[in-house]
Amino acid sequence: MESFGARLHRAVSERGPLCVGIDPHPALLARWGLTDDVDGLGRFARTVVDVLGDRVAVIKPQSAFFERFGSQGLAILESTIRQLRERGALVLLDVKRGDIGSTVRAYASAYLEPSSPMYVDAVTASPFLGVGSLAPMFELAAEHGGGVFVLALTSNPEGASVQRARAADGRSVAQLVIDEVSQLNAGAQPLGSIGLVIGATVGETGCDLSAVNGPLLAPGLGAQGATAADLRMVFGSALPAVLPSYSREVLGAGPDPAALRAAADRAVDDCRAALATS
Repeated sequence: MESFGARLHRAVSERGPLCVGIDPHPALLARWGLTDDVDGLGRFARTVVDVLGDRVAVIKPQSAFFERFGSQGLAILESTIRQLRERGALVLLDVKRGDIGSTVRAYASAYLEPSSPMYVDAVTASPFLGVGSLAPMFELAAEHGGGVFVLALTSNPEGASVQRARAADGRSVAQLVIDEVSQLNAGAQPLGSIGLVIGATVGETGCDLSAVNGPLLAPGLGAQGATAADLRMVFGSALPAVLPSYSREVLGAGPDPAALRAAADRAVDDCRAALATS
């Protein structure tokens, strides 16, 4: 089966370097003139699928905003995932799961097993029980052509107290995560399938990303304060592997389809310009 890294490389080449997050929080639903209930959630998700599903390389539903409506919200999430994949978008489910043993294997099965109703192309995962604890996710991803994006340096200010802390050998916790992920991607072509999450708002990372050989998801663009131009400072020579991620900056243009498409197109153009290496 073709690897996630290869599929992502092709999708970005064809559709542009952009991930759009589906974060239907109450304020965004209200901005669209929708009710904060299952009906509003369903209308919101259908519009995003119809307008962006065949246009954007990667779409990232935030699971929590569907889970808050219980089983009906999860049914909408399942339908949204299926429809997005039918339209050719890669689906990265933002769940930030992390655990050990049989529990992390169950999470892997829920999201990365093709027979699951929640089957997606990739998931986000937390490594703070140890990167090795995520091995069942990495294994199932490799078996079925999926991907995993591991948190390293997140865009929230609270993350620095843990992620920039120093281990006994002097490396930051973030660098430890980066180095272990780099080993998993060694030798992969054209791109490894185990990515990292590094926020576009973190500034100078102090980390060495040169050996990662995997995708670098960069949230925090737009409403969280970072611009596409900030990517060069954060990622330096690793820019070619960056997948910029917008949510409210793009979705806030809805519900008008033309305005939503125009916002996505502007984001792609900005990201292409910022990621250009020459």
